[in-house]
Amino acid sequence: MTGQQPLEVWIDQDLCTGDGICVQYAPEVFELDIDGLAYVRGEGDELLQDPGATVPVPVDLLRDVVESAKDCPGDCIHVRRVSDRVEVYGPDAE
Repeated sequence: MTGQQPLEVWIDQDLCTGDGICVQYAPEVFELDIDGLAYVRGEGDELLQDPGATVPVPVDLLRDVVESAKDCPGDCIHVRRVSDRVEVYGPDAE
């Protein structure tokens, strides 16, 4: 994976299909809202609904977050390095 570099994740709600795969993989990080779309969860389990809102990827949940990005039918989950904002998993990963 990416070693010890801190990662963050965000969801592009414009592409979200509301499938909920991300919530199945990592309910600590993702949640479906009443609008049927997935969002990342901030401190205190608050849903971050601002476009492009990011949360840190907990090291112990990295595999689950990466698998959710790989399996997302909407290709809307983006995981990037905090240091340079380069996407390492998701539709824009190089």
